[in-house]
Amino acid sequence: MTTAPVAATLPGAVPPPESLADQGIAWHYGDPFREQRDVVAGRGAVDLSNRGVVTVTGVDRLSWLDSLTSQVLTSLAPHSSALSLILSPHGHVEHELHVVDDGTTTWLITTPGDATALTRYLDSMRFMLRVEAADVSDSYGVVFEPVRALSPDGLPTYVEPESFAGLVAPDAGGDADRFVAERPGKLIGREVIVARRDVPTRVAASDAPAGSWAYEALRVAAGVPMFGRDTDDRTIPHEVAWVGPAVHLSKGCYRGQETVARVQNLGRPPRRLTLLHIDGSSDVVVAPGSEVMLDGSVVGVVGTVAQHYELGPIALALIKMRTPTDATLTVSGVAVSQQPIVGASVAG
Repeated sequence: MTTAPVAATLPGAVPPPESLADQGIAWHYGDPFREQRDVVAGRGAVDLSNRGVVTVTGVDRLSWLDSLTSQVLTSLAPHSSALSLILSPHGHVEHELHVVDDGTTTWLITTPGDATALTRYLDSMRFMLRVEAADVSDSYGVVFEPVRALSPDGLPTYVEPESFAGLVAPDAGGDADRFVAERPGKLIGREVIVARRDVPTRVAASDAPAGSWAYEALRVAAGVPMFGRDTDDRTIPHEVAWVGPAVHLSKGCYRGQETVARVQNLGRPPRRLTLLHIDGSSDVVVAPGSEVMLDGSVVGVVGTVAQHYELGPIALALIKMRTPTDATLTVSGVAVSQQPIVGASVAG
């Protein structure tokens, strides 16, 4: 199922270049750095209607989703939310789910382009349970607002996890701080699910529309990964700082749990998420997918690249765990320094 672009209907909306992953939504509205400052100050809204939306209905929905994912969902109260993952049998991340339940329906916000595959997987796992999954992306869209509270109009609202916002994280069933002691920044906000036709009105009503440039810059600066952009088909949760906010370490059985437990208790992940600070004096544009080099050897790959209003050019990258944290690396011949997100000093 495809989603129709809506951002261009707002006056002043600038569409993204074809080279960027976010298509069909506003890149900015003329001043991307001011838009970032507005969001940091708690103002404005971002059209994220290129995200997918999947609904799950039926009396068994929460227990069923709990059995399939990495997060405890059986106790998810009406109008509360959670971040969860679907893993492969070997513990590799296959889907990222922003979960909110309204008491009768569980709403799943997915990364762009993933709703169809997610719905297909859920349908294959229904068996005899009283559940129904549907891709409703053509009818519903997502708006990001820089507020950590439920939407006052009762719309389904996913609130960013406490650890992303720099707050005290809830019990993760184990020592999540072993891999991520502190994130480099904060991502404070909520994702509100609205009727797709109402997305432009909701963004405009904020009086300070912001584009995907602003959102992505703040997400990268906070060290918050996105499935499909900062992950690959080998990514396990420990590598990208999802243990804690998305993985509960003492919940019951789910696919991929053995890998999670083994890395948590006995070893360390092969790679680690890192915030890269890119030399802004160079004319070279660092692109997603570029190789990260150390002394002529490839030690990692770049994920999301962004221009931050204070930090300048930055990026998230997955690099080999053994890479010295104080080493100056290069990407496309440009010097980059590291700000580790997942620690390199874990046991193993």
